[in-house]
Amino acid sequence: MRIGRWIAAGTGIALVGAAAVYAQYRNTEEPEFTLVRAEGDFELRDYPSLVVAEVTSSGDRQRASGASFRRLAAYIFAQDRPQGGESIAMTAPVIQQETDQGAWQMRFVMPAKYTLETLPPAPADIALTEVPARRMAAIRFAGNGSAGDLAAHEASLREWLAGQGIAPVGEAEYAFYDAPMVPGPLRRNEVLIPVAAD
Repeated sequence: MRIGRWIAAGTGIALVGAAAVYAQYRNTEEPEFTLVRAEGDFELRDYPSLVVAEVTSSGDRQRASGASFRRLAAYIFAQDRPQGGESIAMTAPVIQQETDQGAWQMRFVMPAKYTLETLPPAPADIALTEVPARRMAAIRFAGNGSAGDLAAHEASLREWLAGQGIAPVGEAEYAFYDAPMVPGPLRRNEVLIPVAAD
């Protein structure tokens, strides 16, 4: 009888978690894109230009990720803006990329209603910029987005691109769609690589 109650409690917790994830996906704005091609786990997408807030932090990826996330969150939630003001809605995904100098750059995509001219001013260490329209190859996967997972999926995506005769034109970017408290199996992660258009 006690085992049955534990199973029921576990099932209830899982359902609540699933509902929370569903609500997060439903309510969080994501950049729109045009799907050019889909083949199994692989996609080619055309993204419009995107306005982003970005910051660069040194150190290993995990440490840099935490530091960068806190800085960008402080900006969008108006905690350290020069003029304060209203909060900016959180969007998904959070995008991370290694720089040529071995540091890590993190980007928050700004909600579509903003332009560079209408965004609140940012502190000096946060850049507000516009990423030009581009074509991206993508592979989606679940899990905690460990370094091993990212490397394995990036290798798979590069192998698929080579087989399709599609040339990368930039370095890989890592996209994370969920909050840290979401269980790994329910998380959505992606590796994205900019590629040449047809």
